[in-house]
Amino acid sequence: MNRPLRADAQRNRERLLEVAAQAFAHDGPQISLDAVAKQAGVGIGTLYRHFPTREALVEAAYRKELARLCDAAPALLETMPPDRAVRAWMDLFVEYMTTKRGMADALRAVIASGGNPFAQSRDRLIEAVTTLLTAAADAGSVRTDVRPEDVLAGLGGISLATPDPAQADQAARLLDLLMDGLRHR
Repeated sequence: MNRPLRADAQRNRERLLEVAAQAFAHDGPQISLDAVAKQAGVGIGTLYRHFPTREALVEAAYRKELARLCDAAPALLETMPPDRAVRAWMDLFVEYMTTKRGMADALRAVIASGGNPFAQSRDRLIEAVTTLLTAAADAGSVRTDVRPEDVLAGLGGISLATPDPAQADQAARLLDLLMDGLRHR
């Protein structure tokens, strides 16, 4: 039976995941786990207690980024009008894709070792987009015939077309176009 983590152990785990996502996205899979532990302010033994393999760390970091993106949908709806929440979530999606793209080699290593970091991704993303679109449609600010899968495909295309951070302005313009296409007629 798994016991809940002590508060300090939970903080260490969360810090490791945060640092690992940034490190894998920025430096790729070649970054040493010692460097990740050091950047997180913990010892290598602490890292290995939480994540016994590099693949376990990569998969957990990816899942944390996915959860952060998907969990943002209801939080955005609490703080802004639904159409603005949809558009704000689109920005978060592009950031998520940038992180995921940076982690691509590390994620391929997880898959090669038999893991499946993407097992829940599609369902979680569809649920988040559905939450946002339903709220915006109920408010009359987006069309009611929009399918969440189509929005995700559009967001994926925009992310692929503007992979460089120097293209952030173009990505924002494309997201505005996508949002305009969703608006109620």
